[in-house]
Amino acid sequence: MKIISAEFIKSAVWPPQYPPATLPEIAFAGRSNVGKSSLINTLVGRKSLAKTSNTPGRTQLINFFSINKSMLFVDLPGYGFAKVPQSVKKNWGEMVEAYLKERQNLTLVIFILDIRRNPSDEDLSLRDWLEHYRIPYLYVLTKTDKLSNNQAISQRSKIECDLQAEAGRGIILFSAKTEQGKNDIWQALEDHLRLPGRK
Repeated sequence: MKIISAEFIKSAVWPPQYPPATLPEIAFAGRSNVGKSSLINTLVGRKSLAKTSNTPGRTQLINFFSINKSMLFVDLPGYGFAKVPQSVKKNWGEMVEAYLKERQNLTLVIFILDIRRNPSDEDLSLRDWLEHYRIPYLYVLTKTDKLSNNQAISQRSKIECDLQAEAGRGIILFSAKTEQGKNDIWQALEDHLRLPGRK
């Protein structure tokens, strides 16, 4: 995919604030500090399109980005953050659930996990929720440069087992540092966008 344009559109909390649902949307979901923003920036070849932070829970809104004026990337707030009030966690959960459940032009969720961590209860809950509502998703394991090749292969197998994912289901290994997996993710997105709608 050749990136001609990539620009921030707006931030939102609730459906009335979303941009018009006229283009297919790819949402990026995962735990706080798992590398969602870095993944988006790497995919579009920009250093700071999506804001990154070392502080978990920094992304508190749903952020929409126009890619080539033909699709939107949607950076969802992370979950599993420990240092924010319970009321904030509740609001963020409701915000993300409203988006995933109601957004009719959502075509795929990029389900992001840190390859160094076993799936959490929140990860398993998100998987179950996406399965229940039949929302297509693609697993991406980030930060693979932190492990050796053998460690990455071993950890991928463990994560597949925890997620009860079919071996080779399309789990992509990714590193923002080395750009490993970048082309594979774009190929998966292009293949998916050629498919009929999920409804």
